[in-house]
Amino acid sequence: MPNLKDLKVRIDSVKSTRKITSAMKMVAAAKLRRAQEQAEASRPYAERMDRMLGSLAAAAAGQAGAPKLLAGSGSDQIHLILVATADRGLCGGFNTSIVREARRMAHTLIDQGKTVKFFCIGRKGRDQLRRDFGSMIIGTVEDIAKPKLSFDKAAAIGERIVTMFEAGEFDVCTLVYAEFRSAISQIVTPQQLIPFAAPESDEGEDQEEGLNGAVYEYEPGEEEILTALLPTNISIQVFKGLLENAASEHGARMTAMDNATRNAGDMINNLTLVYNRTRQAAITGELIEIISAKEAM
Repeated sequence: MPNLKDLKVRIDSVKSTRKITSAMKMVAAAKLRRAQEQAEASRPYAERMDRMLGSLAAAAAGQAGAPKLLAGSGSDQIHLILVATADRGLCGGFNTSIVREARRMAHTLIDQGKTVKFFCIGRKGRDQLRRDFGSMIIGTVEDIAKPKLSFDKAAAIGERIVTMFEAGEFDVCTLVYAEFRSAISQIVTPQQLIPFAAPESDEGEDQEEGLNGAVYEYEPGEEEILTALLPTNISIQVFKGLLENAASEHGARMTAMDNATRNAGDMINNLTLVYNRTRQAAITGELIEIISAKEAM
């Protein structure tokens, strides 16, 4: 059984840890508010861009002059998985859940005889995937949110992906990120970027977007618009995914630090109870010794 000094040191240590986790929770909560606003602000533009390109793609699909980013390379043998995680830990299962989905996709594709490559955005994803798929990681981007996340950084990643695709380094590219729902709920989402996959929507949304089947004429034509906008859309979708990831990371970290603070408080209460009982037992033992010595005199 630990003595009083050991218990006192342990209690002080846990109190110091609780101060740290409480401060990290407050910092994550402050960052979460800004990140959530940015993520929610990016959704309408990215979704409308996807829908508009989906409408254009439906008209241009199957044509001989369809852009390569829409038609694909004609094969699906080589898959590039773009894994977006955080550069830091202490955010619960945020990073692990994203990497788990990437591993599941990789194993499924490998079982089908496909070739898999990884491009990691974030240090934690690279560190976890390196154990099993080290030879498949072809690139890593770190500290993308320092000093702040901007569209220029996402555009640089998008341009790099398009360049790799045009060079024939892969056939299909899928982005894996965590969509922000709330501070305690983040949904791991795989999104195919190349070739372009039109978003799924119900009939009501289609009628609202298309004004009950109205036909639009584009100037220039659909192919020219797609050729110009498909590379931009990749950068937009990457930026949206990174914003969602940032909000999800801060939400997960705030929840994890809140749980850690609560656990530290419970541990302090338990250790204090043990300390008081041990101290009382020591005092009682000393009193018994004094009384026994007096009676023996």
